[in-house]
Formats: sequence, C-alpha cells, structure tokens
Amino acid sequence: MQINDHNPLLPYQPAADRYNQMNYRYCGNSGLRLPEISLGLWHNFGHNADFTLGRKILRRAFDLGICHFDLANNYGPPFGSAEENFGRILQKDFKAYRDELLISSKAGWDMWPGPYGNFGSRKYLIASCDQSLQRMGLDYVDIFYHHRPDPDTPLEETMGALDQLVRQGKALYVGISQYNAEDTAKAYRILKEMGTPLLIHQPRYNMLDRWVEDGLLDVMGEKGIGSIAFSPLEQGMLTDKYLKGIPKDSRAAKDGRYLKPEQISDEKLELIKSLNEIALNRGQTLAQMAISWLLKDSRVTSVLVGVSKPEQLDDNVNAVKNTKFTEEELQKIRKIIGA
Repeated sequence: MQINDHNPLLPYQPAADRYNQMNYRYCGNSGLRLPEISLGLWHNFGHNADFTLGRKILRRAFDLGICHFDLANNYGPPFGSAEENFGRILQKDFKAYRDELLISSKAGWDMWPGPYGNFGSRKYLIASCDQSLQRMGLDYVDIFYHHRPDPDTPLEETMGALDQLVRQGKALYVGISQYNAEDTAKAYRILKEMGTPLLIHQPRYNMLDRWVEDGLLDVMGEKGIGSIAFSPLEQGMLTDKYLKGIPKDSRAAKDGRYLKPEQISDEKLELIKSLNEIALNRGQTLAQMAISWLLKDSRVTSVLVGVSKPEQLDDNVNAVKNTKFTEEELQKIRKIIGA
C-alpha cells in the first residue's frame, strides 16, 4: 500500500485500498464490526495541539482502514476541545465518509462546574451527549459510553439515560467503561430489560495491568459484550522508548500527568527488556507485540491506540498481521509479567 502524503490544503482523497489493510471483528453478539486497531483522541487533539498534525493523523488512520475514532466530552485540553477540533476535521475531510466512520464519545468525568457536570445522573449524561453532538457537528454518535462507574447514582438511572439516548436517535449503541465484573453484569441485565443491548465495554488493559482477567473478561464472553482495550502500551512503557532509561524529550520527563518517572523503576525496566527480547524474536517491536498479545483473545474486539505522529499508526497496524503466539512464547510472557 502506498500511503498518501496528503497536503492539508488540498481536498482529502482516502486510499482506495484502505479496507484491505485492517482486520475487523464483530463486537460481541452484535452485527457491528470494529477495526482491530481504533484511534483514541485523548491526546494531541486539544486546542494546545497542532491542528494540522491532528488532521494528518486522522487521514493516515483512515487510509489504514482505521474507521473508528474514539472521543469523550472532556478530552482536550481544555475540556471539549478535542471534539471541537475533530468536528472541524470531520467537516473538512470526512463529511462524505460519515457512514463509513464509527464515532464514539463518553461522559462520566468532571466536565462543567456544579452538581450536574459529573458522574452518572440522567441530567448530566443527556446534556453532555447533546453538547458533544453540537461540538462535533453530528446528529448522532455511533457509540455513547458511561465513562466510569458512579457509586452514588442508581445504576438503573444511568442505564436508563443510555437507553433514552438510543431511543432519541442520538446514539446507535451504548457502552460502559471501567466497570467491574459484577456491575457490568448488572448493567447488561438492566439494559437488556429495557430493550437496548450493552454493546461494548472499554477497560484499561495491557500486559502490565490485567485487572480485567479477574472475572470481567469472562462476563463479557458469557454475555456477548464486545470490548475495546485502552492504554494498551501502558503510557509508552510497553515500547522501546524507555529501554535505556527516560529520554529528556519523553512524556514521562516533560509531563507527569500521565506517566511519572518513578513508575519506570529498574525492576520495571528489566521486565520491559525481557519482553522486548521476545518481541524481537517474533519479528515485532515491543509495541506491536503488546497489541498482538491483547488481540490473541477473541473477547477483545479492538485495541485503542493514541499516537503523536502519523508514522506510529503504521507500526501499530502492523501488529494485526501476527496475533498468534506459540505456547512457549506465552509461557515466557506469563513468567515475566507474573500472570
């Protein structure tokens, strides 16, 4: 495939063979298929980012068959700005391809001041979805998520709000994020009784953070709920970026909000180096193997990646070409990560 070197001043023409570059999986028991790699717009799409670079990233993603773009109300900074910029790019480059795109958003974290701008009330979720649609210039999103559990709002109210959004035509499907196994099963049951399936769960999941293996993956498999794993590279630790320590220009060195230097201990570095050796023997980068390791499980529908430059997408997408592991490789990985 020849990737287009797009000039942002010219009309966008996506690669004709884009759907030959990607594999697609059915999301649980639904008829919806997701690309095995999806693009998250958590970083690099706010008003503090380079708009032209963000536009290039989205174009490259679509050229590679990545047709799922994942957002949330508070992505930025500032809050809402990632959706605003995505809406601008959508109008410029992707308006003609809206029916080829899967666009998701979420609400659940703090968004605006006062008691109605956070968590999981019906008032907050409905208002937030309306605001997200306005920012992106959309009539509907394909998936709308409750972004995190709310310990104080009845689950029936939160799920009722998601059901209402579907019935209003503002979302085609609904999902949840970071719910534990028990609450996921409850949410599934409540939505099923309302007649709106729980399509998908978005948990944090990677080789170094495997909490979903303590029951959640089993629930999703049993109920036919799809899943999309975020933070697959553990904020860059599961790449070759930190194999020789912390580079001065890295996120860990410059921005402690997401990955702190003390998280990259000598012990963690040795673990990462051991995983990197297995990746090299597989003919993969460590990042590719980390993504492949997630996709080896059929209960994982898609892996959500975030990138700072278009070329990183090529590396990520190459991971889908080799998601098979030998038993020997799996045993070595289990020993290293303590699984």
